[in-house]
Amino acid sequence: MMDIHQILKQLPHRYPILLVDRVLEIDKGKRIKALKNVTINEPFFMGHFPHRPVMPGVLMLEALAQTAALLSFDSMGVTPDEKTVYYFAGIDAARFKRPVEPGDQLVMDVTLERHKAGIYKFKGVARVGEDVACEAELMCTMRRVG
Repeated sequence: MMDIHQILKQLPHRYPILLVDRVLEIDKGKRIKALKNVTINEPFFMGHFPHRPVMPGVLMLEALAQTAALLSFDSMGVTPDEKTVYYFAGIDAARFKRPVEPGDQLVMDVTLERHKAGIYKFKGVARVGEDVACEAELMCTMRRVG
Protein backbone atom coordinates (compact mmCIF):
# COMPACT_ATOMS: atom_id res chain seq x y z
CA MET A 1 0.00 0.00 0.00
CA MET A 2 1.02 3.59 -0.61
CA ASP A 3 -0.55 6.73 0.81
CA ILE A 4 -0.61 10.15 -0.86
CA HIS A 5 2.70 11.17 0.75
CA GLN A 6 4.50 8.17 -0.76
CA ILE A 7 2.78 8.76 -4.14
CA LEU A 8 3.98 12.39 -4.16
CA LYS A 9 7.57 11.11 -3.73
CA GLN A 10 7.17 8.85 -6.79
CA LEU A 11 5.13 10.89 -9.27
CA PRO A 12 6.08 14.37 -10.52
CA HIS A 13 2.40 15.28 -11.08
CA ARG A 14 0.70 17.79 -8.82
CA TYR A 15 -2.75 19.37 -8.59
CA PRO A 16 -4.75 19.47 -10.78
CA ILE A 17 -3.26 16.57 -12.77
CA LEU A 18 -2.27 14.14 -9.99
CA LEU A 19 -4.96 11.48 -10.38
CA VAL A 20 -3.98 8.77 -7.88
CA ASP A 21 -4.93 9.22 -4.24
CA ARG A 22 -3.90 5.85 -2.77
CA VAL A 23 -2.38 2.52 -3.78
CA LEU A 24 -4.50 -0.29 -2.36
CA GLU A 25 -2.44 -3.29 -3.48
CA ILE A 26 0.82 -3.90 -5.28
CA ASP A 27 2.26 -7.18 -6.48
CA LYS A 28 5.86 -6.27 -7.39
CA GLY A 29 6.49 -6.51 -11.12
CA LYS A 30 2.99 -7.83 -11.84
CA ARG A 31 0.00 -5.69 -10.89
CA ILE A 32 -1.23 -2.72 -8.91
CA LYS A 33 -4.60 -1.49 -7.68
CA ALA A 34 -5.02 2.22 -6.94
CA LEU A 35 -7.80 4.65 -6.09
CA LYS A 36 -8.91 8.09 -7.29
CA ASN A 37 -11.64 9.80 -5.29
CA VAL A 38 -13.63 11.86 -7.77
CA THR A 39 -15.13 15.01 -6.23
CA ILE A 40 -17.21 17.90 -7.55
CA ASN A 41 -14.20 20.12 -6.73
CA GLU A 42 -12.22 18.75 -9.71
CA PRO A 43 -11.43 21.73 -11.97
CA PHE A 44 -12.47 19.91 -15.17
CA PHE A 45 -16.08 19.59 -14.00
CA MET A 46 -16.64 23.34 -14.50
CA GLY A 47 -16.51 22.82 -18.25
CA HIS A 48 -17.16 19.07 -18.69
CA PHE A 49 -20.12 19.50 -18.45
CA PRO A 50 -21.71 22.26 -16.34
CA HIS A 51 -25.18 20.69 -16.62
CA ARG A 52 -23.96 17.08 -16.18
CA PRO A 53 -20.45 16.71 -14.67
CA VAL A 54 -18.55 13.76 -16.20
CA MET A 55 -14.84 12.91 -15.82
CA PRO A 56 -13.15 13.19 -19.25
CA GLY A 57 -12.09 9.84 -20.69
CA VAL A 58 -8.59 11.11 -21.38
CA LEU A 59 -8.18 11.76 -17.63
CA MET A 60 -9.26 8.19 -16.84
CA LEU A 61 -6.49 7.04 -19.20
CA GLU A 62 -4.06 9.41 -17.46
CA ALA A 63 -5.06 7.96 -14.06
CA LEU A 64 -4.32 4.46 -15.43
CA ALA A 65 -0.94 5.66 -16.76
CA GLN A 66 0.01 7.24 -13.42
CA THR A 67 -0.92 3.97 -11.71
CA ALA A 68 1.22 2.08 -14.26
CA ALA A 69 4.16 4.41 -13.53
CA LEU A 70 3.90 3.62 -9.82
CA LEU A 71 4.04 -0.11 -10.66
CA SER A 72 7.09 0.42 -12.89
CA PHE A 73 9.00 2.41 -10.28
CA ASP A 74 8.16 -0.15 -7.59
CA SER A 75 9.19 -3.03 -9.87
CA MET A 76 12.56 -1.42 -10.59
CA GLY A 77 13.05 -0.40 -6.96
CA VAL A 78 13.73 3.22 -7.95
CA THR A 79 12.48 6.59 -6.83
CA PRO A 80 12.51 8.86 -9.89
CA ASP A 81 14.17 12.25 -9.65
CA GLU A 82 13.43 15.54 -11.44
CA LYS A 83 15.36 14.31 -14.50
CA THR A 84 13.18 11.21 -14.93
CA VAL A 85 10.05 11.57 -17.06
CA TYR A 86 7.57 8.77 -17.68
CA TYR A 87 5.82 9.18 -21.04
CA PHE A 88 2.95 7.57 -22.87
CA ALA A 89 4.30 5.68 -25.90
CA GLY A 90 0.88 4.45 -27.05
CA ILE A 91 -2.70 3.66 -26.17
CA ASP A 92 -4.60 0.82 -27.83
CA ALA A 93 -8.08 -0.63 -27.47
CA ALA A 94 -9.35 2.20 -25.25
CA ARG A 95 -13.01 1.71 -24.38
CA PHE A 96 -15.28 3.81 -22.22
CA LYS A 97 -18.18 1.89 -20.73
CA ARG A 98 -19.62 4.04 -17.93
CA PRO A 99 -19.54 7.73 -17.07
CA VAL A 100 -17.58 8.69 -13.97
CA GLU A 101 -19.30 11.37 -11.90
CA PRO A 102 -18.63 13.36 -8.73
CA GLY A 103 -18.82 11.10 -5.69
CA ASP A 104 -17.49 8.04 -7.53
CA GLN A 105 -14.40 6.15 -6.48
CA LEU A 106 -12.40 5.18 -9.53
CA VAL A 107 -10.37 2.02 -8.86
CA MET A 108 -7.55 1.42 -11.33
CA ASP A 109 -6.32 -2.14 -11.85
CA VAL A 110 -3.15 -2.27 -13.95
CA THR A 111 -1.23 -5.40 -14.95
CA LEU A 112 2.25 -5.41 -16.48
CA GLU A 113 1.99 -7.45 -19.68
CA ARG A 114 5.62 -7.10 -20.79
CA HIS A 115 8.76 -4.97 -20.58
CA LYS A 116 11.11 -4.91 -23.54
CA ALA A 117 13.69 -2.40 -24.79
CA GLY A 118 12.59 0.27 -22.33
CA ILE A 119 8.91 0.03 -23.31
CA TYR A 120 6.41 -1.17 -20.73
CA LYS A 121 3.08 -2.57 -21.91
CA PHE A 122 0.17 -2.65 -19.47
CA LYS A 123 -3.46 -3.70 -19.42
CA GLY A 124 -5.49 -1.20 -17.43
CA VAL A 125 -9.07 -1.34 -16.22
CA ALA A 126 -10.74 1.45 -14.24
CA ARG A 127 -13.91 0.55 -12.34
CA VAL A 128 -16.55 2.24 -10.26
CA GLY A 129 -17.79 -0.47 -7.92
CA GLU A 130 -18.18 -3.59 -10.07
CA ASP A 131 -18.76 -1.61 -13.29
CA VAL A 132 -15.98 -1.10 -15.82
CA ALA A 133 -15.67 2.61 -16.60
CA CYS A 134 -12.63 2.47 -18.89
CA GLU A 135 -10.15 -0.07 -20.17
CA ALA A 136 -7.09 0.18 -22.40
CA GLU A 137 -3.71 -1.20 -23.31
CA LEU A 138 -1.04 1.33 -22.38
CA MET A 139 2.55 1.57 -23.54
CA CYS A 140 4.89 3.77 -21.54
CA THR A 141 8.58 4.57 -21.48
CA MET A 142 10.92 6.32 -19.10
CA ARG A 143 13.42 8.94 -20.25
CA ARG A 144 16.15 10.93 -18.61
CA VAL A 145 15.98 14.61 -19.51
CA GLY A 146 18.31 17.58 -19.10
